[in-house]
Amino acid sequence: MRISQLAEHTGVPVTTLRFYETAGLLSPDRSPAGYRVYDQEAVERLGFIGAAKHLGLPLEEISELLEVWESGVCAEVKADLRPRIAARITDAEARAAELSAFTAALHQALERLDALPDRPAPCAPECRSVISGSPADAPFVPGRRPLGGEPAGSAAERWQSAPVACSLDGDGIGERTAQWRRLMSDAVIQEVDNGVRLTVPAERATDITALAVAEQQCCPFFDFRLHLDGPVLHLEVRAPDEGAPLLAELFGPET
Repeated sequence: MRISQLAEHTGVPVTTLRFYETAGLLSPDRSPAGYRVYDQEAVERLGFIGAAKHLGLPLEEISELLEVWESGVCAEVKADLRPRIAARITDAEARAAELSAFTAALHQALERLDALPDRPAPCAPECRSVISGSPADAPFVPGRRPLGGEPAGSAAERWQSAPVACSLDGDGIGERTAQWRRLMSDAVIQEVDNGVRLTVPAERATDITALAVAEQQCCPFFDFRLHLDGPVLHLEVRAPDEGAPLLAELFGPET
């Protein structure tokens, strides 16, 4: 099969196949004319990669697993895979706990917001204290950690070193794009370093947070930061240079 035929047969985009080749996960033969040529082994290999990606394993670990898988000894694959899955379970449980706490904080903020009187005058310090749950005289610290985000100025930018590849197939990518478009159809979009900032009504925070968590499972190169600011939610999405086209496709203005 040529690369376009392999993409059609497996549902893996051509750009991802080329990335896998660069990363050493695929090794196609070459025709006399120099074209990439793939066989059934490549199909099976992609199936294994897709299954491992579905479990949330990074490409570095998938590459190590492929070496064991190619040996053809099932017991060795099982022994190598089990601790990796156990580690992902621990990570997923931690993420679920964080998301649960974040969701609870959003509900509490919304309840406090609904309890505020509709005043014709500008908001008083008490308004901020009701929304944030902090004392009214607590100092406001610019650049404080937003809900769901990393500390401002953090050097731990793991997303910049994540491989620019998505584990979703063509149908999955289309459905995910439609989900983002529905939630961000009326967003105010601003450019930021390496990404965009989208501002939407705060009541969408729970849906957007859940979708961002799902997005990062399949596309870990995206960096999501959420900041609840009274009646609005600011979502900042960043990606390395190689991921700019995918970021624009998902979060850029519709053309």
